[in-house]
Amino acid sequence: MQDLPLDIQEFLDQYPEARDDHTQSKNVEFYSNRLRCRPDNLLIEEIHKLWLGEYDKLEYKHGYIQWLFPIREYGMNYESQPLQLHELEALRQDPDAINRLIDSYKLMLDFYGMRLVSVETGQVDRALPPRNYAPRYKNLLRSSHNNLRISRILKCLSEFGLERLNAGFLLHVLNEQSEWKELNSPVIRGSMDRWWGNCLRNAQERAWIQSTIAKVRAGDDFVFTRETYERVLGRRLETGRLDGDGDEGSGGNDSTSNS
Repeated sequence: MQDLPLDIQEFLDQYPEARDDHTQSKNVEFYSNRLRCRPDNLLIEEIHKLWLGEYDKLEYKHGYIQWLFPIREYGMNYESQPLQLHELEALRQDPDAINRLIDSYKLMLDFYGMRLVSVETGQVDRALPPRNYAPRYKNLLRSSHNNLRISRILKCLSEFGLERLNAGFLLHVLNEQSEWKELNSPVIRGSMDRWWGNCLRNAQERAWIQSTIAKVRAGDDFVFTRETYERVLGRRLETGRLDGDGDEGSGGNDSTSNS
């Protein structure tokens, strides 16, 4: 059994020691576009509009990430607030809040040189011109604090019932590593294998992704292709499961052929 980091185990256990403080509501206020975040003094829709493509701001400022992706853990910005259960329940029922969370995710994907192709399947691809994915990938390789940010993003998406986006992100990165040898540093592989790949509460999905990662890491002749990636996400949309006939995640040697 995999020895999980403490923060991941608490996440998977849904924070059994956490208490709901009904006096705290900063996350609801911020995601309702009524409260300005600190220390940047911006509403959420202002961040989405003004910071898209502002890569230096997104790289060197650190307080915004706790506001954009609230989770039930303390972060480095003590002017933000851990997500409370009553806030989570309220925000999950608010379509505008969910759309803003997806916009937050799109903002960060752009920063990482990626784009969300489909909200329905979670499919991610490289950024299109005039964006240039290559320098953004290079930044992700050299700026390891972004690995912690990605863990937070994935935990947050999971909390809000958007785990299809987690699967789309993780398997996109795996395809880049396997087929194209991009984003393939030891540091990113370590973060992905121990943290990112475990940021899903769906046990079946988590196991399938971990199994597929292990097959890529083992080398041999297995390649997790773009074709396989798109097929797997389409299958998940249709059946609710990543696995299926000709299961790419737990057997066989599916690399480039159709199944």
